[in-house]
Amino acid sequence: MKKRVAILISGGGSNMVRLVEDMADPDHPAEPVLVLANDPAAGGLEKARALGVPTAVVDHRPFRGDRAAFEAALQAELEKARPDIICLAGFMRVLTEGFVRKWQGRMLNIHPSLLPKYRGLHTHARALQAGDVEHGCTVHEVTPELDDGPILGQARVPVKPGDTPETLAARVLRQEHRLYPAVLRRFAAGDRTPVMLD
Repeated sequence: MKKRVAILISGGGSNMVRLVEDMADPDHPAEPVLVLANDPAAGGLEKARALGVPTAVVDHRPFRGDRAAFEAALQAELEKARPDIICLAGFMRVLTEGFVRKWQGRMLNIHPSLLPKYRGLHTHARALQAGDVEHGCTVHEVTPELDDGPILGQARVPVKPGDTPETLAARVLRQEHRLYPAVLRRFAAGDRTPVMLD
């Protein structure tokens, strides 16, 4: 039985597209059952539909100030799709401990830094500011602590002279598109050995 995967997005969904394309392989241990966005204008919704994946939207704006109600609505959509694994792919809402605990051990996230460095936002600018010679991305299990949790894979990129946050982000994104599918494939097969890419 293939594992059922729900992918949560907020924007263009480029990592979601790579995950779905990789799961099109008949030998893949998982299949996409839902792409769920918190923004009805998220460009990834159209891409998911074009790839034949069911979509849903839980717009976070009407729930302003009530994260519990927003997460209850998310949970209701997820329960309909019955996923075994949730992949956060550019999902720009911080989830509460209560929601995370429900899915702990089954929820993955991709973060644009070599964790534990640079949790949170503006990772590329922070790496440049610190004078780092390498940067990259990490896939980790989601725990209640932000950008924490067991590391399931990392990909490294060199920081080049003259890099800006934008040029560095573009190189890191190319590695994200390699790393996340490789980690999901291994994780869905029950293997939590970290994937390390250069």
